[in-house]
Amino acid sequence: MTNIPVTVAVGDYDRVRPLATGSVQIDGVDPVFSLLYPEEMFFRAFRFADFDVTELSLSSYVVRLARGDCPYVAIPVFPSRAFRHNAIFIRNDRGITKPEDLRGKRIGLPEYQLTANVWVRYILEQDYGVAPSDIEWVRGGYEVPGRSEKIPLQLPPTVRVAEAPPGKTLSRMLAEGEIDGLIGPRAPSPFDAGHPAISWLFPDPGAAALAWYERTKIFPIMHVIGVRRSLVERYPFLAGSLTKAFDASKRMALEALTDTSAPKVTLPLLDESLRRARRLMGHDFWPYGLEPNRTTLQAFLAAHHGQGLSARQLAPEELFHPSSLESFAL
Repeated sequence: MTNIPVTVAVGDYDRVRPLATGSVQIDGVDPVFSLLYPEEMFFRAFRFADFDVTELSLSSYVVRLARGDCPYVAIPVFPSRAFRHNAIFIRNDRGITKPEDLRGKRIGLPEYQLTANVWVRYILEQDYGVAPSDIEWVRGGYEVPGRSEKIPLQLPPTVRVAEAPPGKTLSRMLAEGEIDGLIGPRAPSPFDAGHPAISWLFPDPGAAALAWYERTKIFPIMHVIGVRRSLVERYPFLAGSLTKAFDASKRMALEALTDTSAPKVTLPLLDESLRRARRLMGHDFWPYGLEPNRTTLQAFLAAHHGQGLSARQLAPEELFHPSSLESFAL
């Protein structure tokens, strides 16, 4: 049998690099990899379905899946995860000293439905009682004006989302004091440049995130791997082969982290960080598969529907191709 040609778009992560370099093979597949930034992948995937296999925004995927018009079906592989207490930036001259102070403030965001922003709103509402309707949202591009939502949304009438003025970016508005804060997966450029009036909402977001994890056991999922639905219908083996290969690639990356004689990652104190993560989160702190992630997925799906982003609340099982949820055992 000839391997089938498959285009694959993913980020350039250590956990997928063995696949991109060919160190890990995908059974029955001749892949052609594109290593892209999330914004490009997601735009091309959800606007044009450009790729056979692609990393997807979890939020965008759930929006489309709940509507019944998603060209992709996911496998339980999560190439991007991140704690998001560090995704809330504020003007420190507006009397904002705690999350509850965000009520009534104007807060920028690049897209309302971004996965990171769903998680931030979940944290604000669950832990501090700040509902999405308590904030006036301003949507626009970080550094380029005119960014639009990838997917049209019908938000609850209680949620107020205004567009940034023509020609204005969120970074500029934050620096000039036209908005009180910003949430999103990237730091705005004035923050990176050391603007004295811009800071994190949580002074030590790492400590806040670890305390939150100890209480909730949630390690937020950002992205999922999607397979073109028409392709996996034609080649049913594909979902299982991809799940197996992505898992093998991740295990290879984790093994490389443990080689402290010559660290593979350009980061001081790597061994100490790895040991700390495993003490807190277990040996495989970046699990794939449905069951190890059920609690996290249930929390996300409930928040997503509660925030008015999904037409109905999905169950975790509905996210994934059935053949990616089972495997053989010896």
